[in-house]
Amino acid sequence: MNIDTTIHQQTTWRGRWILPLCLLLMLPLVAPAQMRKVQNKPYIDLRPLHFGISIGLNLQDVSLNNVGPQLLDNGSTRTILCDDDTWNPGFSVGVLADLRLNQHFALRFSPQLHFGSKHLVFRDLDDLNDGGHPRESTQDMKNTYLSVPINLKFSAERFNNYRPYLIGGIAPMINLTNKAQEYVQLKRFDAMVEVGMGCDFYLPFFKLIPEIKFCYGLTNSLDKSHADNLTDVNMRVFSNSIDKAHASMFLFTLYFE
Repeated sequence: MNIDTTIHQQTTWRGRWILPLCLLLMLPLVAPAQMRKVQNKPYIDLRPLHFGISIGLNLQDVSLNNVGPQLLDNGSTRTILCDDDTWNPGFSVGVLADLRLNQHFALRFSPQLHFGSKHLVFRDLDDLNDGGHPRESTQDMKNTYLSVPINLKFSAERFNNYRPYLIGGIAPMINLTNKAQEYVQLKRFDAMVEVGMGCDFYLPFFKLIPEIKFCYGLTNSLDKSHADNLTDVNMRVFSNSIDKAHASMFLFTLYFE
């Protein structure tokens, strides 16, 4: 076998693999095209401004900083530990305005009312029960927040009838409910940072948007002057057992646009 024949056979062998290899490389591009479906509401994202409503669930919590032993007027010390022992479920309602910036970015304004509560447990380490455990006192802190968040939304390319996105921003909060004679009271105004993700689902007559989001308070929301306003002086040692409070929430929201 001469050299020309060998080269011709190698070239022929390689040539037989070029077409299958090209087809294999093109398969990821061809497959999505074959899976394309008819798009619902194909031009809805081109509108400069969108409006909608929202309903959802929220889980409220608060991070507390305990001060430790407190020096009382009679010279003794007393140690009370306070903790929010569980995430408490609530519900949320609101409206939505979405301003299109470009193909991938939008500015979202979505005022919401969040109805919920926080469950606080106070454990008095200097007052033990018959079992040797600290005696406990509790407070159900009811909260109704008016949230006025401004978020930046980054959306991926639309595929068929869904489009995932990431979202983040700042949410000023107003606490509409405070009871004057509870152990602990939060300030009326707070601000939270928000991060989350969701997905636009394009239905025949509207757009459904499920979203999950985490919110964390940027400021110390504890009302430190509250203890001085308590008529029951025995409650003040409980109020003074903490010096910082940062509220937080998990939100699961359904937007209808």
